[in-house]
Amino acid sequence: MLRGCIGTIEPIQPLTDGVVDNALNAAFRDPRFPPLSPEEYDDVDVEVSLLTVPEILEFHDSNDLLDKLQPGVHGVILSKGWHRATFLPQVWDQLPDKITFIEHLCQKAGMGNDCWKDSGVEVRVYTAEHFSE
Repeated sequence: MLRGCIGTIEPIQPLTDGVVDNALNAAFRDPRFPPLSPEEYDDVDVEVSLLTVPEILEFHDSNDLLDKLQPGVHGVILSKGWHRATFLPQVWDQLPDKITFIEHLCQKAGMGNDCWKDSGVEVRVYTAEHFSE
């Protein structure tokens, strides 16, 4: 059961500092979840994802976007104006269908399900190495 998920997309500090800061934020400051309690500490599994720098994914239309997305490989960032959301590549495990994946990402960004069909939406992709303990 997910208990927190916070990170930074762009490298803004040394890796070790970022891992520590984001682990603490995910455990105790993710507004979507209650903070971890001391009773949970021994049962927590930690996963760290190291992201590549996101790159703009150029596409001509919604079909071209679907053709270029690589399930299980690409983490995806959707943005338009103040709306922005990302899914790590691991999210493809729960949402393997490209349309379902991108529609859920639109919802996460606070936009309509079909926001990905809007020519004003920017799509960036990245890859990730993830480690668990």
